[in-house]
Amino acid sequence: MAEAILGGLSSAGHPPALLCYSEPYEARRHYMQSKYPSIQSQQDNHTAVQGADVIVLAVKPQVMRTVVQDLAPTLAKNRTALIISIAAGITTADILRWIQCDTVAVVRCMPNTPALLGEGAVGLYATQQVNAAQRSTTEGIMTAIAKQVSWVEKEGLIDAVTGVSGSGPAYFFLMMEAMQNAGVEAGLSSEDAKALTVQTCLGAARMAQASEDDLATLRQKVTSPHGTTEAAIRSLESNQIRSIIKEAIFAAEHRSRELAEEMGRDTAH
Repeated sequence: MAEAILGGLSSAGHPPALLCYSEPYEARRHYMQSKYPSIQSQQDNHTAVQGADVIVLAVKPQVMRTVVQDLAPTLAKNRTALIISIAAGITTADILRWIQCDTVAVVRCMPNTPALLGEGAVGLYATQQVNAAQRSTTEGIMTAIAKQVSWVEKEGLIDAVTGVSGSGPAYFFLMMEAMQNAGVEAGLSSEDAKALTVQTCLGAARMAQASEDDLATLRQKVTSPHGTTEAAIRSLESNQIRSIIKEAIFAAEHRSRELAEEMGRDTAH
């Protein structure tokens, strides 16, 4: 995800001289240097963040505590910097506790995997210390990887974002997998069933984006009385598809809360 952000900013015309990243693994750093030769690279986190206006913490949740606590002395010298975290399950309170300073501006971000293609949906939460200019800066960074950027006013709603969009791509992959398999059972080749399924999903999404109608109206418009689509919708409804989707989203939301609590307990000792 860090590379996606760097690549997106670079492609969007952001001056490479104002970008810098830290990569401790030599092989990975050499790869990044060859792919983005104009962007500054560092092996050391402290060197990378010195004097930065914005610091993006794009590390795995399991190592976030170690990274932030190690950086705390350097961050303490630059308390006007905006910190953006894209680590799942790490709350802003965790980050502020590790820095040992509650006046730092922190934004918590929940992207999803289509961000790797610049097609992401991102949920954002800002602490009270984040000002309007920093919110705008955050949006500018996130639009390098996302087509939809949504702010939530309560941090707990990041769990809802996780349930809807963070984990959401997998729901569609499962739906498309089931459609492809059904198409094969109906006699289509696997290749044709996949191609038709993927394009149908993409086309429906683009129609939903372009139309002023709500989703229910769009569904109704393509569901002719006594037709094939109506037969399919009736089958889905009779099998409780709405409840299935709702329970899946709430299961992801619940697990997101559990992960945050587990991270919090781990850091409390």
